[in-house]
Parts: sequence; C-alpha cells; structure tokens
Amino acid sequence: MFVSLWEFFYGHFFRFWMKWLLRQMTGKCELQRIFDTYVGAQRTHRIENSLTYSKNKVLQKATCVVQNEVDKCVEDIMKEKNINPEKDSSFKICMKMCLLQITGYKQLFLDVESVRKRPYDSDNLQHEELLMKLWNLLMPTKKLKARISKQWADIGFQGDDPKTDFRGMGILGLINLVYFSENYTSEAHQILSRSNHPKLGYSYAIVGINLTEMAYSLLKSEALKFHLYNFVPGIPTMEHFHQFY
Repeated sequence: MFVSLWEFFYGHFFRFWMKWLLRQMTGKCELQRIFDTYVGAQRTHRIENSLTYSKNKVLQKATCVVQNEVDKCVEDIMKEKNINPEKDSSFKICMKMCLLQITGYKQLFLDVESVRKRPYDSDNLQHEELLMKLWNLLMPTKKLKARISKQWADIGFQGDDPKTDFRGMGILGLINLVYFSENYTSEAHQILSRSNHPKLGYSYAIVGINLTEMAYSLLKSEALKFHLYNFVPGIPTMEHFHQFY
C-alpha cells in the first residue's frame, strides 16, 4: 500500500518538480544528465524509463519508433527538449544508439516469438534438412538408418520421431541446437559424450530445447535487456539471441 502511494505521488508530483529543479541547476534535461552520468546498459535502461514515463507524447512514442525513422525521432526529441547540437554534440549519437537498442530489443522479441510459434513440420523439406543436419553434426561417423528410429535417443531425443519433442519451442528449439552444434562443434561433441554417463547422464537434445525455453523466457520477461544493452552497441538480432543460447 505504502509503495503504491509512493509510486503514485512520485510519478505525478515529485518527479516533475525534481526534474524541473535539476534542469534549473544544471541547465540540462534529464536525458542529457543520464548521458553525462551513465554508460552501457545502465544508460540505455535509464533512457528507456525516462522516455516511457515522460508526459511528452514525442518522447513516449520514441521507444516504439521503427528503425528507418530513428534519425528523425532523435531530431524531434532535441527540438522538444531545446537541445542545441552545437553545445551538446554527443547527444545525437548517444540517443540514436539507445533508441536502436531499445526498439531493436522489441523487434527481436517479435522475431523470436514468430519462429517459436512455428511448429516442426515433417512435411516441410527445410525442417527435415535442418533435423538431418543436426544428426550429421553430432554423429558424423554414424549413419541414420531411418527417419523414424530409436537412434535419435543417441543424441538425446525421447521418442523415435524428434518432431514430438519440440512442442512449445517449435522450430526455434531445433534452430538453436543446430546453431550450437555447427558453431561450437567440438564443445557439442564433448557435451554429448558426457550426456551418456551411466549415473550423471542427461538427454542432450531435450536439455538443449529446455535451454531455448529458458533463453526465450528471459527475453520475454525483459531480463535479457541488460545483457544485450551491454554487449550489442546497436540493434540486437536473432544472431545475438542464438549466441546467448
């Protein structure tokens, strides 16, 4: 109850007067002060909050701007906040980078969600080729005798037909498994080998699919923001999501 009251009064009264006072004292708006004080994920996160909770419609809409309108959006923000580009030459560059990260994260979630919602389809040639690619990457010296086979258990699938194991993560689970196995082949072979331990073994493919679910959940809950804001100086893409996985 007390926390809710504080948030209400802070958002509607104290924050406005605090920002006004600081602007009078420093001659700079909140956005400029953030750029002067913070770097990395802290900077982008605070800029995002400042824009989101602003009463100015131009600033509010900035977090949802499309990529090809980012430059114009930055110009509009500078105009609204009376920021002179000659006196603060770095503002435009910093704001553009933050907006690309903020809007890029939103687009990344939409892209990942789109792939996740696509179920594995055994009638889709690309899906089947991707599945066979996973087998060949993990078992290069062992030939798969049949598409539906108990051999799939050798790389950690539960059933004779792997398509039944993807379920909630759709084709995204398979794409991540292939990405890791292709880009970190040596590590993948070591992990697969250890999965066959008689006492501490695990299902390689199932664990990989569960890790995809974990990465997706972190992305959806926005817990992945600080990681991407720190390590991607621009637009986060599907490649960055695969790398995180």
